[in-house]
Amino acid sequence: LSSQKKFDEIKKANQAAAKKLVEDQFSSSSEDDDEDAEVKQGKILDKTFTIYTSQTDGDASELERTRQYMNEAFQSGAMTCLICIASVKRNQAVWSCRGCFCIFHLVCIQKWAKDSLFLVSSPLTDDDFGKKDYPWPCPKCRFEYKRSETPSRYYCYCGKVENPTLDPWLVPHSCGQICEREFRPSCGHKCLLLCHPGPCPPCPKMVAITCHCKKAKPVPRRCSAKEWSCRQLCGRTLLCGQHTCENSCHAGDCQPCPRVSKQQCICGRQTAERLCASPQWQCDQMCGKPLPCGNHTCEQVCHAGPCGECPRSGKRSCPCEKSKFTLPCTEDVPTCGDSCDKVLECGIHKCSQRCHRGPCEICRQEVEKQCRCGKHTKRMPCHKPYLCETKCTKIRDCQKHQCRRKCCPGNCPPCDQVCGRTLGCRNHKCPSGCHRGSCNPCPETVDVKCNCGKTVIKVPCGRERTIKPPKCKQLCSRPPTCHHPTQEKHYCHFGRCPPCRQSCQKTLTCGHLCPVSCHDEALVKQTDSHQSAGPWEQPSEPAFIQTALPCPPCEVPIPVECLGQHEVSPLPCHSANPYSCKRFCGRLLDCQNHTCMKECHHVTKLNSSADGKKAGPECSQCEEECTKSRPPGCPHRCVLPCHPGDCPSCLQMLKIKCHCKLSVLYIECLKLTSADLEEKALLISCKNQCPKELPCGHRCKEICHSGSCPLNCSQKVKLRCLCKRLKKEIQCSKIQEGQVSLECDELCKEMKRKASEIKEAEAKAAIEEEKRRQQAELEAFENRLKGRRKNKRRKDEVEVEQSSWQKYKNLIMLPVFGVAVVMV
Repeated sequence: LSSQKKFDEIKKANQAAAKKLVEDQFSSSSEDDDEDAEVKQGKILDKTFTIYTSQTDGDASELERTRQYMNEAFQSGAMTCLICIASVKRNQAVWSCRGCFCIFHLVCIQKWAKDSLFLVSSPLTDDDFGKKDYPWPCPKCRFEYKRSETPSRYYCYCGKVENPTLDPWLVPHSCGQICEREFRPSCGHKCLLLCHPGPCPPCPKMVAITCHCKKAKPVPRRCSAKEWSCRQLCGRTLLCGQHTCENSCHAGDCQPCPRVSKQQCICGRQTAERLCASPQWQCDQMCGKPLPCGNHTCEQVCHAGPCGECPRSGKRSCPCEKSKFTLPCTEDVPTCGDSCDKVLECGIHKCSQRCHRGPCEICRQEVEKQCRCGKHTKRMPCHKPYLCETKCTKIRDCQKHQCRRKCCPGNCPPCDQVCGRTLGCRNHKCPSGCHRGSCNPCPETVDVKCNCGKTVIKVPCGRERTIKPPKCKQLCSRPPTCHHPTQEKHYCHFGRCPPCRQSCQKTLTCGHLCPVSCHDEALVKQTDSHQSAGPWEQPSEPAFIQTALPCPPCEVPIPVECLGQHEVSPLPCHSANPYSCKRFCGRLLDCQNHTCMKECHHVTKLNSSADGKKAGPECSQCEEECTKSRPPGCPHRCVLPCHPGDCPSCLQMLKIKCHCKLSVLYIECLKLTSADLEEKALLISCKNQCPKELPCGHRCKEICHSGSCPLNCSQKVKLRCLCKRLKKEIQCSKIQEGQVSLECDELCKEMKRKASEIKEAEAKAAIEEEKRRQQAELEAFENRLKGRRKNKRRKDEVEVEQSSWQKYKNLIMLPVFGVAVVMV
């Protein structure tokens, strides 16, 4: 049982938490600002207007006011109770005023009605209370409701359903049924929208109705705009009775006649030009007509009708009205001689004079007078009022201030001071007289607008500081702050417009348009020249100022030719001037052999038809020697400086060696260079035997000649065999050609064999000798080692001081013996 009880408790707690979560989800009167909420809101509005727009063929222009009320129902904080200045949530009971359609919490309006009735009925006495049904006003529009109309239950907007259920797909506090409230002004039709806040739209029904002047035939028109004009002349007779209405067909009475005509006054004595709209007028003259008595004339100013009887005819009373006399109108009524006895101004005493004409005197009789508050008495003339100096200390009906009126009789007047308390909106002060209880809520409403003012929501005064401005779908209409005639399209917003991203397009001095983004409002870091007073002064943050930057240099590529006309390169427009390409000028100098080696420079053309590649006065002058090629074989330079055309013939003597390089010959350069090959070979020959050696080693037998010597040597040489024993004389050229060879015979071979045997025997003897030498060295080494062992035995018996050699001989000899062993 205990576990079942715990389970039930946990189940109830979870259900309560889920219910609270659902209520909180739909409790707010606003929707999120995401796109899904806007789509959902649009569907709800379309569903509400469906029946109405079906009657108007989709025309929803008359629904803007109703749409605004419905948008405020979804807008965050727009639905606000003016009494408690709190947002109206979806799950709260509300009441809507019939006059201004403002929405209040049901509990707040009930308390408001109760307090209003109490304030009105509190100054009443017990006899007056309950005899009159005093009304209570709406907190906003002051529309008065009877006591019996005090709301006690929560209804939807149209009043059909009590406690409407919370539906996220309906307008908050709506039942979702057709409104069916009668239109204002009443036309006999009922509202076709679904239950909605705010006033009903104009009637969309079609009716057949004629124009204002009733001349045109009936035409079908909307019931809300059934009054129409046929634009024809009205023609109705005006009040002057002389003219007709010249306006087009209009509603209501005709306007007064605007024309001017001559009109007589009422008495008919004077005539003047006056507006037909006011034909009757009075002149300033007295009537003056004789009365029926024949003795007097009418003293009335210009009037219509008969003047009437003489005012002095018939029975007339004396001044005290006690005696009446019948006298002719020419005689005055005498006094009767009795006491006047008229009640004086004090209302207590009577006039003691005899019957007299004119007003009575003031009452001078002394009486015992009590002051107005009843605290003091004094004997004084009756006509003088008696007010003591005592100030009333009673609290007035506001329950805040004392009466402070001198000699107050007890009926203290209402407090005449202004309340002046700050209302809940924190913007206005209470303008009412000083009163009890809380002040009335501020009846003002404030328009919360977007920046352009086209999207407006009305909120109670005081809520404009906490509510977010409405989102506006209109494009920003601010004039551009840069030089562009129009700015980029963006929606209405607060604050500064986003920076202009259009191309600058200003015309630069070169004539091109600036292609970079608009830079009229660039943020530039302000340079502060303020020097800190010391290390204790904190450096201020850098300030940025908005300023217009100059257009950057024009970067449009312009083809520009270099100074020397070598190339055409595209350069930025701002630096498109003739330039040096850093190459050599290359123009042909006057020598016709060399070119200008200056860096690319400007050249002035002396003749317009001259070649463009010819050097000008700015080019360098040729200072070189003549470098033209000389005739083949001529080693001399041209004696002239660099010149055009052919060089002159060379007349110098040429010192040259002969073909064999032994003799020096002096020959004219012109003869040598002009000779052919055979003549040149003869000129260079010294006519002696050639000293060159042939490949065989013999001297050439030819006269000094050019080129290589002939290879057919005719010299006789001795030819030997390989062992040098046999020999024979043969011509050298045959040996070089390999045509002749001398072979060894049998004797030569026998001698060679014996020589090789002798060499082998000598080698074997040398090896045996080396072995005997190494064996002897080994035996000597072993003998030295045997002597060292005997010395160690003697050391134990007799201690003899060792010499230096004995101390260190082991360290010296061991490496030597080791090397010897290795060699063996």
